[in-house]
Amino acid sequence: MSEWVLGVIGGSGLYEIDGLEDKGWVSVDTPWGAPSDQLLTGTLGGVKLVFLPRHGRGHPIPPSGLNFRANIHALKALGCTDILSVSAVGSLREDLHPGMFVVVDQFIDRTFAREKSFFGEGLVAHVSMAHPVCPRLSELALKAARAAGAEAVQGGTYLVMEGPQFSTKAESELYRQWGCSVIGMTNMPEAKLAREAELPYASVAMVTDFDCWHPDHDHVDVAQIIACLMANAERAKSLIAALTVLLRAPREPSPIDTALDNALITAPHARDPALMAKLQVVAGRALGR
Repeated sequence: MSEWVLGVIGGSGLYEIDGLEDKGWVSVDTPWGAPSDQLLTGTLGGVKLVFLPRHGRGHPIPPSGLNFRANIHALKALGCTDILSVSAVGSLREDLHPGMFVVVDQFIDRTFAREKSFFGEGLVAHVSMAHPVCPRLSELALKAARAAGAEAVQGGTYLVMEGPQFSTKAESELYRQWGCSVIGMTNMPEAKLAREAELPYASVAMVTDFDCWHPDHDHVDVAQIIACLMANAERAKSLIAALTVLLRAPREPSPIDTALDNALITAPHARDPALMAKLQVVAGRALGR
């Protein structure tokens, strides 16, 4: 058993965490480049927490411009044991209305312009993504969301599109036919990289609007969406505070902590030393076996 160190990646509208003690912004250099911003460290409710504003403070970075590898590396480098993603999404279902929280359990990755792995030529790894989120952390996030007063549901498929443009109506209808629940631009390859870094990952998707399939979509203006986004961000802060209460018990090991044990396929003698050096933070445990 060990203590929890919760990494929180905050999406649109969530740029810092209230109530942190012993807090400070920390710069982290990574071999993958710069993360989105400095990371805010501290304790909340007695639990160590590391917060990263996904788009940077003030939201200067678009979804396709995010350095996902640097972000995950930085969280791992600061000792995070688990990652909670909080992101704004559009709804693809009538029953998931603006203001609701969806604790996602599946993804469909439609992105195409992003670096999606820490591994590559010289050191190949294939991690399982059949179950892309951590069930334990997801369950705790659901309890925390409800404790914070949010209307939250367990389970749903998040369609991750490239962006920055929103979907066409034909695309939105297609994704509904696929059985998707929400649509956004940021959780992939974030979830894949978290798995490669052996970090259990949970995603809370905060609905700000119905996607363009909905007949009322054109009647919603930007001011309404921003108002919902900011209200969601305030509830997300309460969720994080409630989650720390649930994390005060010692952390039991997770199978995701050893996700690379059966993923590395390149023989030790054939591994690229330069890539191995870059991977020491995210994969050092498995590489040292």
